[in-house]
Amino acid sequence: MRVLWQVFTSTLAAFFGVQSNDNRQRDFQNHSPLAYIAMGIIMAVLLVVSLILLVNQVLA
Repeated sequence: MRVLWQVFTSTLAAFFGVQSNDNRQRDFQNHSPLAYIAMGIIMAVLLVVSLILLVNQVLA
């Protein structure tokens, strides 16, 4: 669970462009890039779905 949380927080920081170079290097030394790619895809899909739902609520 701790690894999942670390992948989530690192991906979230990178998603908003505030990930430090030291943290990025630490992450890729400790974990597979595949976990970060998968988390990035999941977060992007959640962002798009939440925006679609928000727009639908505003227009209704």
